[in-house]
Amino acid sequence: MNIFQTIRARILSAFGRPLLRQAATAKLPTEFGDFEIHAYEDLAGGKTHVALVLGEIGDGHGVLARLHSSCLTGDVFHSARCDCGPQLHTAMERIAAEGRGVILYLDQEGRGIGLANKIRAYALQDEGYDTVEANERLGFGADQREYGLGVRILSDLGVRSMRMLTNNPRKRAGVETHGMSVSELLPIEIPASEFTRRYLRTKKEKLGHLLSSV
Repeated sequence: MNIFQTIRARILSAFGRPLLRQAATAKLPTEFGDFEIHAYEDLAGGKTHVALVLGEIGDGHGVLARLHSSCLTGDVFHSARCDCGPQLHTAMERIAAEGRGVILYLDQEGRGIGLANKIRAYALQDEGYDTVEANERLGFGADQREYGLGVRILSDLGVRSMRMLTNNPRKRAGVETHGMSVSELLPIEIPASEFTRRYLRTKKEKLGHLLSSV
């Protein structure tokens, strides 16, 4: 959150206005199953996050869930530079097979640096830098994502504890820091290709991801 967003958040808070609201809900049939889509507006940050819910949350315990940060290049354009799109689709398949779960799609492109800077980072990677080095050369941390709003959205949906679909133990720690219990961490490992092997190795060696094939 930048200084302007921080000021805006404080103003909204001072007037008793919510910083997060559920703005819209609709049915969303997909090739993986019939989800319900919920749009949540971050009134302080000016972003919209999306939750896909399948089945009944019930008592909210042990819900299979993935917190997925937006990746336009991977999720929409099927970029071969990352494993984001296949991870998202695999998570949807696994939730559909279970019959209950949540995909939380957070507007945190490029591990939180934004779309334009992510493409700038791609250009640096083309020059030989790895994904962490590229972010740092642009003046950012290796991973700037934050999960407080994500936990608030999950809580609003009735989730009390989760089984998290992720390769990233830091994501689990980020969620638990905000009070959400994670009973199990379930990796989604996509086989490396010639394009993703170095990227995945960097995530394993520098960011601590649980990956066995690189």
